[in-house]
This record gives sequence, C-alpha cells and structure tokens, in this order.
Amino acid sequence: MRVAIAGAGNVGRSIARELLGNGHQVLLIEREARAMKVETVPDADWLQADACELDVLVQAALQDCNVVVAATGDDKVNLVVSLLAKTEFGVDRVVARVNHPKNEWLFNESWGVDVSVSSPRLLAAVVEEAVSVGDLVRLLTFRQGEANLVELTLAADARIVGQTVGATQWPTDSALVAILRDGRVIVPTPDAALEGGDELLIVATTEVETELDALLG
Repeated sequence: MRVAIAGAGNVGRSIARELLGNGHQVLLIEREARAMKVETVPDADWLQADACELDVLVQAALQDCNVVVAATGDDKVNLVVSLLAKTEFGVDRVVARVNHPKNEWLFNESWGVDVSVSSPRLLAAVVEEAVSVGDLVRLLTFRQGEANLVELTLAADARIVGQTVGATQWPTDSALVAILRDGRVIVPTPDAALEGGDELLIVATTEVETELDALLG
C-alpha cells in the first residue's frame, strides 16, 4: 500500500514509522525545511513542498496512493489537502487530523475526509474508557459519522451477563467485533458467554447507541 502523509512533524513521522514497519510504502510531504528530519525516518520518501499546492501533489503522484493522511498541525491545511486528494486525485481513503475540537464539524465528506481523528476527543475517550463501567464510550467515528466504534465494560450485574453472544438480541446496525478479557482478545462466536468485567468493542450507527446502552448497561 502506498501512503502519502502531509506534515512531517512528530505525528506524521510516527505514523510513517508505524506504516513502514508494517511493510507499506510511505511518502512524507513537508513544507518547512527545519522539519525535514530525513534521518529520523530514512526508509520513507521525502518531498519538501507545500502540500496545498496542486502541482506539488501532481509531482507526488497522489493518484497512485491508496491512502492520504493530512497530519499537519493546521486544520486549514489538513482540509485543503483532504479536498484536493479526494476531488482531484480520487484517493480511496483520506484520513485527516483534527487539531482543534471546534473544527470537527468541518471534517466530513464535503471536504473529502473519510476518517477524521481528533486528538482531544481520543484522549477524552481513553480517560472515560479507563474509569467507566456500564457506560458506552465512543472511541472512533467512521465514514463521516455513519458508524462509531464504541466500548463498554460490562458490570457484574448487567442483565446480559451469562448469556451467549448468539442469544443476545443485538440492535440492528450494530456488530460486536471483539471481547477483551483478562488481557486476551476474544473473537466473538455465537457460543461465547458474556462475563462481568468483559470489555466489549462494538461498531454501531449513532442511531442505535441508545439501544445498546439499554441492552448492556
């Protein structure tokens, strides 16, 4: 997979290292000369240029990328890069970093964004996940709000404790994707029994989150 990352700050370089470690091809695009720390990610391709310029993205052959990540510290830049990637180059998957929560509403399909990642929201979700039992916590949003990854830790007295996954009446447009138990990741099967303390990871539309909360809380 070929991935272009706009922004070679700490976030962009960290993403690049992870992707390279998983065997992907990565291009880092960075405008500032002082941020061109090529030696920190030597296996990536580097391009010093402004990713908001159309001719730069042509030079970067964005049409050959499977994914574009807009990871700069400027929300305006991330939106412009996302829009150009989607509308001018038809990139299949555009992921954008949201720096300021007040701008989250802009990061949608109108600006070419498939997945937006808000650091403040993720940090808040991690805090909630760490201390909440019996409450749904939204961890991540997919496809401009069409679905969310939510987490809930089952309380010992939750009414579905002891039921099997197959016998549980899950709401329409929801899917249990993993059970975390005693340091293990369990792939749900119809015969798997639910236990108090289980951490459930579920993909669901926003509309059914209230139903899930009632079922699991």
